[in-house]
Amino acid sequence: MPHRAHLFSLRLAHAFRSACLDEPYGRQRFFRDVLAGITVGVIAIPLAMALAIASGVAPQYGLYTAIIAGFVVALTGGSRLSISGPTAAFVVILYPVAQSYGLGGLLLATLMSGILLILMAFMRLGRFIEYIPESVTLGFTGGIAVVMVTLQIKDFVGLNTDTMPEHYWDKLVALGQAMPQIDPVSTSVAVTTLAVMLVWPRLKTPVPPHLPAVIIGSFLVLMLNANGATVG
Repeated sequence: MPHRAHLFSLRLAHAFRSACLDEPYGRQRFFRDVLAGITVGVIAIPLAMALAIASGVAPQYGLYTAIIAGFVVALTGGSRLSISGPTAAFVVILYPVAQSYGLGGLLLATLMSGILLILMAFMRLGRFIEYIPESVTLGFTGGIAVVMVTLQIKDFVGLNTDTMPEHYWDKLVALGQAMPQIDPVSTSVAVTTLAVMLVWPRLKTPVPPHLPAVIIGSFLVLMLNANGATVG
């Protein structure tokens, strides 16, 4: 277990140096990293596109972010145990920004938040997270979960709504008005994918449920020759 002082220190590229330079990097570790990369890539790519769509921008921007952030975190991160990836919690924050200020405003807000995080790291402000009450964290997480589920209803059942309103109650009204346009193909694929993710962990296999869910859902689309809602 690392010393507590390490939690409050900046160690640029420490993970890369300890994993690839300080220790011998052999063939066995390489193949394990390749397998892990393929597994994470299959999961992260559709997740990044889905979160980009949920944030109100085109799906390719989610891919750009996932690719760039993956390289940056891997090469500059300070811990080998840290995990980077698309974060669904920020959709609630990014969606109104994209709706109000467009893609340019979203990029500017992202850049500003990154600069603030770097400044906070140099000022050692991360330690103050322990003073935030647990009730605040639970309330924030629970609220995000409710909003995220609401935002996913449109794509889950294949509704043809161009943009969702900014406020939550207006979202519910828009979803209710669009419900007669439910697409059965999109709904079938979504239900099957969700069922695989819920049932797969009971099989006690080392394969994470997201991987078979994506594969089975993709094959189902091909078999149905679907004309339902797609990324395009």
